Amino acid sequence: MSTPDTGKQSSFSSSPRRCAASVLLVAAGLLLVAGCGAEVDRQPQVARPTEDTQKDFDDLEVHYNAIRTDQLTPEVARAYGIERSANRVLLNVAMLTKTPGGAAKPVDGTVSASAHNLNGQLKSLSMRRVQEGPAVYFIGEVGISGDEILVFNIDVEPVAGGGPRSVQFKREFFDD
Repeated sequence: MSTPDTGKQSSFSSSPRRCAASVLLVAAGLLLVAGCGAEVDRQPQVARPTEDTQKDFDDLEVHYNAIRTDQLTPEVARAYGIERSANRVLLNVAMLTKTPGGAAKPVDGTVSASAHNLNGQLKSLSMRRVQEGPAVYFIGEVGISGDEILVFNIDVEPVAGGGPRSVQFKREFFDD
């Protein structure tokens, strides 16, 4: 292509750098347009625990979890007499025995638990036994103050014996 003044070729059309820059610019524009109009799920995702939620002791499995009680449905909270609140946490513990076929069977026993925050403040936690059909588990509630990290200490002892076993785990709770 010639320019009207000098008859020289335009540096734009002959420069490989400018051609590559134009291609990149067009590609970036296409990527931006491709992302427009896509439906985005704006619901916040519930964080998954960063630590285990079960511990194996040879023939016994101890399963545990802690969640803020405002994450429970009103129906579930009402059925178990649990106060739904962003400032309350529910601890759930279950014991299972391993059968020779590999299946796990619920085990009854005793469970006690305590919790403390990272400042060392002890939080009282009273566990109660719940049975639904063959399932047996233990639940307890504890209060928190806004955003807190709690360390739970759980002691379990199955009725079949084998002595007490202990589990410790940590959870972070954030006020939405």
